[in-house]
Amino acid sequence: MTETTETTGSPGPGPERRVRVVLVDDHRMFRTGVQAEIGRTEETGVEVVGEAADVDQAVTVITATRPEVVLLDVHLPGGGGVEVLRRCAPLMSAAENPVRFLALSVSDAAEDVIGVIRGGARGYVTKTITGTDLIDSVFRVQEGDAVFSPRLAGFVLDAFASTDAPPVDEDMDRLTQREREVLRLIARGYAYKEIAKQLFISVKTVESHVSAVLRKLQLSNRHELTRWATARRLV
Repeated sequence: MTETTETTGSPGPGPERRVRVVLVDDHRMFRTGVQAEIGRTEETGVEVVGEAADVDQAVTVITATRPEVVLLDVHLPGGGGVEVLRRCAPLMSAAENPVRFLALSVSDAAEDVIGVIRGGARGYVTKTITGTDLIDSVFRVQEGDAVFSPRLAGFVLDAFASTDAPPVDEDMDRLTQREREVLRLIARGYAYKEIAKQLFISVKTVESHVSAVLRKLQLSNRHELTRWATARRLV
């Protein structure tokens, strides 16, 4: 089922509307697909001025190109999207021509959404978004709006409505962002092949992540892992 963002009736991009964008995602095929979908500048008004596959590349490209909007994956080698936001904080707070970030991720986990919003991103949409809605979201973020896939907006409202900071989960902190993603899908009952397809990784890589999660959490099998995840409302 296709997911769309809530709109406020902003007009579609015309010849006079332009936005410079950097794509940050560790999957080259996904970047190529996004480029083909939204990067037809004369039709969409979106000009893709750079790409990056990890944190260091992202910071280098963003600093060099100073785009209006960065489409940022949450899970990246080198520290994840949150690390990119941390290192690009001066660009986000610039008085003139600030760089704005829109998270674009396969993950719909509350902790991922809240983490990048607290890091300074202006919105969060999932990779099920249509090309038309993604273009609209990019322009809205350029204009200073906050944009969320509808189901994810509630996570942010709930998080910021609370005056208490979320408790630190030391066990969860031992896991990398990719391991958390695999954990969540395992707990939801996905087979290794299904996880590999959804995350654009090999089955062998999924198996390696699962082994690492079991070792770090001192669990014996996927059934214990599912119970652990369910107790923390990760499913």
